[in-house]
Amino acid sequence: MRIYYHRDFDGMASAAILADALEQTGREQSVRWAGVNFDRTLNWEEFAVGQNFAVVDFHFHRRARYWFDHHPTTFLTEEDASLFTPDDQRCFDPTAPSCPPIILQHTVARWGYQPLPHFAELSKWSNIIDAAKYGSADQALFGTEPAIRVSRALTCAPDHSFHDKVVGFMRKRPLLQVANDPSIDRCYQRSCRNRDNALENFSANVQMRSPYALLADLRSRKIRRERFAPFYLNPEIHYAVTLLPTRAGVHITVASNPWNRPKSEFHLGNQMKKYGGGGHQGVGGCNPPDEATALQWAQEIYREVENLA
Repeated sequence: MRIYYHRDFDGMASAAILADALEQTGREQSVRWAGVNFDRTLNWEEFAVGQNFAVVDFHFHRRARYWFDHHPTTFLTEEDASLFTPDDQRCFDPTAPSCPPIILQHTVARWGYQPLPHFAELSKWSNIIDAAKYGSADQALFGTEPAIRVSRALTCAPDHSFHDKVVGFMRKRPLLQVANDPSIDRCYQRSCRNRDNALENFSANVQMRSPYALLADLRSRKIRRERFAPFYLNPEIHYAVTLLPTRAGVHITVASNPWNRPKSEFHLGNQMKKYGGGGHQGVGGCNPPDEATALQWAQEIYREVENLA
C-alpha cells in the first residue's frame, strides 16, 4: 500500500496519520508514501495504474482504495463527483480547515483506531497552517513554534525524498522533536535567510498592481519565495497572484489576504480549477504547461481579481 499525499504540511500530516491508522488497525501492512503536486493531474486517470494506493489531501481518484480530502475543488470532472459516495474507506469534508482532522475522526469512529498522543497537536497546527489562521503576518513569517519551523523548512527541501522522510518523522515524533532534527533545522535556518531575501526583493518584482491586488513574477532562481510577503509588505491589498519556479515547472498561486479578507465571495479554488489546479475559497494554485502559458494565465487571473473588494 502506498499513500499519495499533497506535498505540504497538511498533506504530510495526513499521510503520517493514515499510515499509522492503516497499520495499527490491521487494514494494511508495509505502508509507504510519496508526495504529489498539481502537475500530476495532467494524466490523473492513468496515475498509479495497477497499484494498491490511497490519496490524501488531494484530488479524488476513482481507483484509490482509501481517499480523504477537504478541498472544494477536489473533483476534476462531474463524472468523478457522481462516483463518490462516503463509505468506510473514503471521506470528504469541504468545511474542514485541513485534512488530518477528517482522517482522525473517521478512523476513530469507523475503524476503532487509537491515535498516537502527538497527533492531536499535529492536527491542530495543520488547521492553523493550511487555513492561514496565524494570529498575524508577523507570526506567519517570524514565528518560532515547532510546527511553523517545520512548515518553513519544507520550503527549502533539498529534494522530494525529504518530504517523505518528514512524513516518517511526523508519524513517530512530537513536533518539537521533528523541528529539532538536524536535517530539518538546517532547512529551517536556510528558510529564514530566504525569507529575508524574499522580503527585500519582492517589491521590485511586482509587475502589475491595483488598489486591491498585485501580480508578482518570482520565476528568477535568484528570487526567494515567501508565501505571505505580499500581505506583510502590502497589508492594504486583498489578493496576490505570484509566478513561482518549481521542479515541475512554473507554478501560479493566487491568494487572498488572511488579515484583510475581501468582502467578495469570489472562490479562488474554483477559478484555478479552470486551469487544471484547485484550492479553497481563499487560496488556489495551478501548474501551467510552459513559460508563455504561465505568464498568460497569471495575467488573466490577475485581471479577474484586481477590482474585487
